Amino acid sequence: MKAELDKVVSAIREFYARETFLLDKDAGERALTHRLAVQFEKQFPGWAIDCEYDRLGERTLRLPHGSIVSTDDHLAKSIYPDIVVHQREIPNNLLAVEVRKAANHQPLAHDQHKLRALTDPHLWFAYWAGVLLTLGRKQVTMSEIYTSGGYDQTLSGWFAGRLKDAGLSTPSGTSL
Repeated sequence: MKAELDKVVSAIREFYARETFLLDKDAGERALTHRLAVQFEKQFPGWAIDCEYDRLGERTLRLPHGSIVSTDDHLAKSIYPDIVVHQREIPNNLLAVEVRKAANHQPLAHDQHKLRALTDPHLWFAYWAGVLLTLGRKQVTMSEIYTSGGYDQTLSGWFAGRLKDAGLSTPSGTSL
């Protein structure tokens, strides 16, 4: 998984190098997510990169009943991940990525819960890993990695170190 996360670091590096206009103008989260997904495409050849993807084969992506995450997208609380790295037809789900702007004051718990659910191996659409990124204007201000339905402290620390080494984060770039 570290090789895949290194590709995420490379995509973030290119994103920050190329998208200063959007970052300086405080563009919306969906605009930033789209441009980050463009960089993901360069790093993951042979994989489909989609934003707000709502399918798994012929099925609509839904969480089990009783979940605190809504599947109703017009509430802007959907289960649909901001960015996915996957193979659409198989399905083979590699990464689910949630992106937040540093100025986002909505509770972090929503995105954390979503990534726990998306990486839960007991659910039919499990992704190998979930990545939570909070984007500041100049660098990533927070990151977390989720595997097997939970926060992965070891990978989160490693990933934060890789971001720091790349000049993309401060030493306190992880949470929890």
